[in-house]
Amino acid sequence: MTHCSPIRLENLTVNFDDRFQLTDINWQIDPLQHWVITGANGAGKSALAAILAGVINNGAECLSGTAEGLPVRVGLVSFEAQAELIDVERKKDDADIMDVISEGTPVREILYEDCQDTELAGQLIEKFGLEALLDRSFRKLSTGESRKVMLIRALASRPDLLVLDEPFDGLDVKTLEMLQQHLATLIDTVPMVMVLNRFDEFPDFITDIAYVEKGRLQHQVRRDDAKAYGELYKLLHLKTTDLSIPAVDLENAIPSLDPDQPLVRLNNITIKYDEKKVISDLNWTINANQHWQLSGPNGSGKTALLSLITGDHPQCYVNDIFVFGFKRGSGESIWQIKQFIGYVSTALQWEYRVGTSIRNVIISGFYDSIGLYSKSTDKQKSIADQWLALLGMSGRADQPFNKLSYGDQRLLLIARAMVKHPPLLILDEPCLGLDDMNRQLVLALIEKICAGSETSVIYVNHHPEDQISGIENYLAL
Repeated sequence: MTHCSPIRLENLTVNFDDRFQLTDINWQIDPLQHWVITGANGAGKSALAAILAGVINNGAECLSGTAEGLPVRVGLVSFEAQAELIDVERKKDDADIMDVISEGTPVREILYEDCQDTELAGQLIEKFGLEALLDRSFRKLSTGESRKVMLIRALASRPDLLVLDEPFDGLDVKTLEMLQQHLATLIDTVPMVMVLNRFDEFPDFITDIAYVEKGRLQHQVRRDDAKAYGELYKLLHLKTTDLSIPAVDLENAIPSLDPDQPLVRLNNITIKYDEKKVISDLNWTINANQHWQLSGPNGSGKTALLSLITGDHPQCYVNDIFVFGFKRGSGESIWQIKQFIGYVSTALQWEYRVGTSIRNVIISGFYDSIGLYSKSTDKQKSIADQWLALLGMSGRADQPFNKLSYGDQRLLLIARAMVKHPPLLILDEPCLGLDDMNRQLVLALIEKICAGSETSVIYVNHHPEDQISGIENYLAL
């Protein structure tokens, strides 16, 4: 093994920016062990992984206890690290002056910034299919493509420890299988600690599971302890019963649509960048009360296609697009289009960085805004509180959204998308980053939406087991 001494956390209490605390952590990671950290959203899984990656004295304060044996070189992959890289790239835009637009850092530079094994990096670039993207700006990559870059960076850095926070989320099936196979080749050389919410994604080589709850390491279970492992499995698969979707705000309902017209009609759609066509001559009609599952590998154009519908893609005006009674380019405003759509995506979550209360985040769905800038009605507040009760967050209505865990943020953005009962609900990998319990809750909510008669669903996902009952139409790119 590269790192031969055990890692010991003894009676460790760590404060994270006065908003979250890990308390009295006792944990030992031996050289031949490979761990999964799991637990509910907001429990402290990512915080515990961050300690191994050296967050103490670099954004977090050790209040008591000790951390010994932490390795010098840690290969880290996480949504937070990915978002930080993207934020750095965005700030380059903010610094641009005199109308000189930064092209951003190319993928090649990001990949080789801390590379200790260029041969391995080259092999992984080929396996991940990134050769054609090396000279593209990092910030122009899709979510899955940027996740691949983060993985290659970590694997080619010759780490003493790999800390992988939800490494499989956002990857298509082929890439996920390839990554799991590569990780399996490292088990005798590099210890691994993974944050995983999905029991069905635990790799076979995982030896131990750490269950975190409310900032405490409550259970440490050997994988080969069948009884203890089974109990933990049941704990994480608890479901909320008697689900009900809060009613629509009839006083401020969105306008009715012509029931004889399709919601969306795309005719011979083409999306291209420079001379490369991502989508060519695509026809797609989405009728009312019709649900679709959209699939395809990373970079196949799924997000670009969705942004044509929402009006966020610049090429929507050079294509033949009919949405909600409007011919695109006929003088309609983007807000006339967006009022009929609920939308959830990873990109939206990265953009939704305001410090407003979580109740206001849900209410903002009535106005299609990031943040709330209009006075809300008593009815809207009541509906938002019903959603908070459904999500088990009734006592947290006034907490700031930007201080919540990644998973809790995603749940709230899903509620925000559903709150106005839109004719079209676009869910771009809505379960990304969610633990099993909340994933099942979200899937059940989507099924209820599909079972109704007022909302059509476009559902994007990479996991075949997350199919939604009621979705009978499929489009593969």
